[in-house]
Amino acid sequence: MSEPLLRTEGLTRHFRVGKLFSRQVLHAVDEVNFTIGRGEIVALVGESGSGKSTIARLLARVYKPTSGEIYFEGRPLSSIRRRKERLAYASDVPMVFQDPYSSINPAYRVSHGIRRALRLHRKGLGRPEVERLLGEVGLVPPGKLAGKFPHELSGGQRQRVGFAQALAFSPKLIIADEPVSMLDVSIRIGLLNLMSELREREGVSFLYITHDVASARYIADSVLVMYAGHLVEEGPTEDVIQRPKHPYTQLLLSAVPDPRAPLGVSDAADVGEPPKVVNPKEGCRFQPRCPYAIAECETVTPLLRPLGPQRLAACHVAEADVGEPAA
Repeated sequence: MSEPLLRTEGLTRHFRVGKLFSRQVLHAVDEVNFTIGRGEIVALVGESGSGKSTIARLLARVYKPTSGEIYFEGRPLSSIRRRKERLAYASDVPMVFQDPYSSINPAYRVSHGIRRALRLHRKGLGRPEVERLLGEVGLVPPGKLAGKFPHELSGGQRQRVGFAQALAFSPKLIIADEPVSMLDVSIRIGLLNLMSELREREGVSFLYITHDVASARYIADSVLVMYAGHLVEEGPTEDVIQRPKHPYTQLLLSAVPDPRAPLGVSDAADVGEPPKVVNPKEGCRFQPRCPYAIAECETVTPLLRPLGPQRLAACHVAEADVGEPAA
């Protein structure tokens, strides 16, 4: 089996909170393992506060892991020391942000950010390449749009500029952190289609971070479901949506009606907010909201276990597919 493009192993990030000598520790991400293959779109799904954006910043090397490791093309990121190596990784794994103003300087014209990326990572490429990249993301006529300021563009156009800036690095993996959540519903589908087209044309992989299960179903090959810093379920997108194993996944899907087919999930009631994961105790973090919780859920933290072909869930009560071991 070939090495995945990116792999995490026990990825953990904690933050100290409170006053100077406080012993309060926020467990933003705990022991997360997943892979992203070449040319694959993986959706990371969960509600606000689940740890999705922390994972994005760990992969982008904005944060250092508290423990665990990230492997890119088989190499641990902790071994990257030299500036040249850091720049090479940054060009291979850029981010597209939820708010396009986070990556577009409003004082400069649209072409500025793309030219800057080209000068830093792909020397010798000038205006023709800027216009080609704008055309690649559907901004036409590219020559005219390159000379505009960000405030002269619509929200959807600004987000496409964000994708053009990411493409300027000639990336292998793009981390898209809620890229369509601030856009009108009518515009979102165009951005999702753009991601699929870039995967097909450029061969680039995506980690698509979202709280919208419907958009994950539309675009992603596989889904990772996060809750309170833990990865609670993963598997092929359609399989997870049609046959969710974890009660939290069922809760997410209960709010997404599908006119094409019944989801077949139970009525898992929403009985509260996600826990504040400061100095959490052992046990399942979803237990206070779970309608199926048993005594073991209060004291033993469930680990991801196989429940079917390419299916994993971290739940004491989830059942395996018929004929598959619940190891």
